[in-house]
Amino acid sequence: MKSKQLKKLYIACLLLISLCTKAQWYNPDKVDKKLGYKYGSALNLAKERNYTEALRLLDGCIADDNKFVDAWLSKAGILSELKKYKPSIENYKQAFTLDSVYSSNYLLPYSIALAGNGEFDAARHAVTQFLTKQNLNERIIKSAQYRLNCYEFAINYQQQFNTSGYVFAPQNLGDSINTNFLEYLPSVTVDGNELLFTRRVNNSNEDFFISQKINGNWSKAIAVPGELNTGGNEGAPSISQDGKQIVFTANYGNEGEGNFDIYTSYLNKTGWGPKMNFGRAINTEYWETQPCLSPDKKTLYFVASDPSGFGGSDLYFSTLQPNGRWSEARNMGAGINTSADEGSPFIHADNQTLYFTSKGHPGYGANDVFMVRKQADGTWSKPLNLGYPINTIDEEGGLIIASDAATVYFSSDGWDSRGGLDIFTFQLPAHVRPFKTLWVKGNVFDKKTKQGLPSAVELIDLATAQTISNVQTDEEGNYLITLPIGKNYAFNVNRKGYLFFSESFMLQQKENDSAYHINIALTPIEVNASIVLKNIFFDTKKADLKQESLIELDKVVQLLKDNPTVKIEISGHTDNVGKPADNILLSNNRAKAVINYLLSKGITSARLSFKGLGAALPVADNKTETGRAQNRRTELKVLSK
Repeated sequence: MKSKQLKKLYIACLLLISLCTKAQWYNPDKVDKKLGYKYGSALNLAKERNYTEALRLLDGCIADDNKFVDAWLSKAGILSELKKYKPSIENYKQAFTLDSVYSSNYLLPYSIALAGNGEFDAARHAVTQFLTKQNLNERIIKSAQYRLNCYEFAINYQQQFNTSGYVFAPQNLGDSINTNFLEYLPSVTVDGNELLFTRRVNNSNEDFFISQKINGNWSKAIAVPGELNTGGNEGAPSISQDGKQIVFTANYGNEGEGNFDIYTSYLNKTGWGPKMNFGRAINTEYWETQPCLSPDKKTLYFVASDPSGFGGSDLYFSTLQPNGRWSEARNMGAGINTSADEGSPFIHADNQTLYFTSKGHPGYGANDVFMVRKQADGTWSKPLNLGYPINTIDEEGGLIIASDAATVYFSSDGWDSRGGLDIFTFQLPAHVRPFKTLWVKGNVFDKKTKQGLPSAVELIDLATAQTISNVQTDEEGNYLITLPIGKNYAFNVNRKGYLFFSESFMLQQKENDSAYHINIALTPIEVNASIVLKNIFFDTKKADLKQESLIELDKVVQLLKDNPTVKIEISGHTDNVGKPADNILLSNNRAKAVINYLLSKGITSARLSFKGLGAALPVADNKTETGRAQNRRTELKVLSK
């Protein structure tokens, strides 16, 4: 993929010819006329982007006269444009050896070739030398200073993060995915088993294709079934983490709100259903593209070219409201957007780490990839450049990252491409990884009827009380919610008329290798119905409620407020370690502590009772630590409706 930046570089190289000083010995005016004609033909071919033939002629010039400095310099410039930076550097060095004074006018493009090869310190030295030259015009000085800033950024970045041991080795996904057509803009489900991407069929029409991972290998990609692909162009797809919803960009003429709009489609039994425009809350008369749906399907991130933004294209977001409508799109703000272009937003399965491209934040030049993290207060961190060699002096496109927090998918025309853009994968350096993410999936159903129940599923950070994800099951009660590793979570399922389901996932200090599958039976609110409150925590042998318990207790408060006639009993239970009398007292005091909290929140004492049962009613074997942990519990029982 030939960038506009590199084209400008070639033009700059040609312009520099006019800045040449008197050489020590080399004089272009004294070049043999026949050789000069061949050289001129090579330059004309280069202008027409016929680089292969241009290089052939330049090699001929050098064969005829190996001291032909301009031929060495022009060959170096073309090789740099082709991103063949190492041989480009070698040709520049040859020219410098032949005549350092004459060739010094090319120190700027030489520095760019060095930087393209990751030699940032040498690049800084070269451009610094260049800036000492006399009679440089303002435009050239500005360009050189910009490059110097980029090189210094690269050097400082390496010193700060020391990524010298990192191996960047992109691998082509193979013939099942890539063809001689263009494949790009991949998207993957949370389990890593479905890959969705755009293919430019016959190099004209953009359609969506999908592949399944079977026994570790990608199946032959097929056009997505259903109603998504049309005779028009559909692009930039993002598949939801559960694989049941796609958001994408398309231009269907008068059907939309303006130019390119954002659409969505849902999976049904026969494939993907009708496309639906997000409407005027998101789509405008301007260009909206590159959508990405958050793991809980509650936030849509996208790119828009609205002139009211910060400049160029900006990142925007919209949130799904309780009434099912999407909020008016909002600019993501000056912390992320700049006066230059931002694009390719990707929110990871952890629902906390966002990646995007930017031409405005400090970096290596052109378009770099950055990351930000959502803070506890909902704001985003300062953008962090992903660093070299992911970011280079060339244009970088967007990328996506699998739930394992390490596997990256992206499109490129480099390395062993099958033809044009292909989809590749590589491993992300540790310092720019999101949180590794597992997931919980299953079915919510009525305990009595066994019928699926549409319900709300919530994941909360126990340390901060921050809601990480809040998803709605489908109509049959099926759910999937992501679990970022590194934190402890409260997991709750709620439906009106039922006792809520409570579970905890302690992932701060341990790392499971597999996901969870939990089918959840919700108990209708009726006399003698009971649940275990799994997110009520006490220190060993103490009855003081830990701060993390308040999340669960507030849900009990809400349950009682939503059902004002319900009366409950709180019972405390222990394992069999210690004296029975001590266990009875401890369990009683813990149950009382729960009651006292409910009273403090306005629940009347007439609706509340408690008792401590010690180790009398175990639910698991006290011979194991796992069993004893299950026996140490707090239960809620409905006494009357």
